[in-house]
Amino acid sequence: MDIRKELEKRILVIDGAMGTMIQRHKLTEADYRGERFKDWQCDVKGNNDLLCITQPQIIKGIHKQYLAAGADIIETNTFSSTFIAMADYEMQSLAYELNVAAARCAREAIDEFTAENPGTAQRYVAGAIGPLNKTLSLSPDVNNPGYRAVTFDEVADAYYEQIRGLVDGGVDILLIETIFDTLNAKGAIYAAKKYFRTSGKPELPIMISGTITDASGRTLSGQTLEAFYTSIMHANPLSVGLNCALGAAEMRPHIEELSQIAACYTSAYPNAGLPNAMGEYDEAPHETAHFIEEWAKEGFVNIVGGCCGTTPDHIKHIADNVKKIAPRAIPVIETELV
Repeated sequence: MDIRKELEKRILVIDGAMGTMIQRHKLTEADYRGERFKDWQCDVKGNNDLLCITQPQIIKGIHKQYLAAGADIIETNTFSSTFIAMADYEMQSLAYELNVAAARCAREAIDEFTAENPGTAQRYVAGAIGPLNKTLSLSPDVNNPGYRAVTFDEVADAYYEQIRGLVDGGVDILLIETIFDTLNAKGAIYAAKKYFRTSGKPELPIMISGTITDASGRTLSGQTLEAFYTSIMHANPLSVGLNCALGAAEMRPHIEELSQIAACYTSAYPNAGLPNAMGEYDEAPHETAHFIEEWAKEGFVNIVGGCCGTTPDHIKHIADNVKKIAPRAIPVIETELV
């Protein structure tokens, strides 16, 4: 498995939103609980990651829909699978198991899809590592700006356990995504490097994807895009990119900037436009694909896909529109002034 060779040849497609597809199933509290957690002490509806254990056939089915749409990379359903995030449902002890189960769902989906469609290109599982629901750079208490709800060591430990589960479950790539606080991301990078160093296992490629939260072009913790990239480039990532928060139209100038400064592959998977007053996404598949096709033609991207509000239809349109366009060439970055 050498994804770098594929990236040299063509633009790869990553899948779309998991949450959007799960909502279509209109699951009840009982569906989320399944038999194993029918007597759990608190509500678990909304814990989408839990479905990898209680409703694996649904998650696997969603993965296969994205594979059929043309996705080369599918993300595990593990956006919140850390003991920090799972505390919302009093399920901290399940973090490792959730990651193993999610990775196996994705791996089995690829195996089944390949068996049903012999001769198709190799597909890859990206272990999705979310940003956490606690931040190291910002205080949750407006009256005490120095307060932090979590420590760096706690963040690193949470990510270490998640990464261990993802690797044991069989992922090909680690995807640190939707980063709004770079210090949290550094905790994930540190945990990944520590895991491979201590386990002795071959190091997996790391994809890193940040989030620009508004028109100022900064992350929530206040970094410009260039500062964000400079902060994480020591990880020697396979790719760096942007996802979520903005639709493709609003994301374009930031992707253009990133394509010029990144000494690695670039990725972009925007939302299906901006949400409407009801929190829903109205951008049609052909509209999202049109924006991303233009980025591809301009040479901005190596990996493209969709985030919130996108569906297999969006991914199919994107895949069809970029399949004949050459990937971005990695620029030669001057490291010093002569």
